[in-house]
Amino acid sequence: MARCVATKGYADTTIADIATAARVSKRTFYEHFRTKQECLIALYENASQRSISSLSKAIEPSQDWTTRVDQAVKAYFGHLAANPLLMRTLFIDVLAVGSEGLQARRKVHRQLADLIADLPQQAEGDAAAWQANAIVGALTEIVLQAIEQDRVEQLPECADGAAQVVRAAIQAHRSTTEGRPLPQDH
Repeated sequence: MARCVATKGYADTTIADIATAARVSKRTFYEHFRTKQECLIALYENASQRSISSLSKAIEPSQDWTTRVDQAVKAYFGHLAANPLLMRTLFIDVLAVGSEGLQARRKVHRQLADLIADLPQQAEGDAAAWQANAIVGALTEIVLQAIEQDRVEQLPECADGAAQVVRAAIQAHRSTTEGRPLPQDH
């Protein structure tokens, strides 16, 4: 499916296209997926897990929290930029499949938010989770703008500014909840 949507877009991709690209029969397709939408959600979940894995592997736990933020954002944007044709499908088309697409997106956003909340290794509780979810929303908006402007390949150029926003949000949260800034190292 990834090759098809990268070439034709999700709306114009048919099950026959997907089966042909996968070199399987339509019958085999239907043995794995009931609908094209179900296949898209599986693609979304698989691609999202690869992104999260890439991000996780890039984080060096021995580094201070600000460096871990930089590593995470650079890895995430770099991974997304590596497949610009698929980004529209993964960030926009998945929502067109309705509640199942939204549910898959929320699950991935929660995973990203959990990873972000763990970066400073001191963020705990509902406020940190809420804040991390807002940070994921900000990062997603940067990606959506890159998609709309057809400049996904340039996402790595946005990483430093995006990481600065993430660090500032974490720092502000910690300053207001504890009355003191985060230490530079863990």
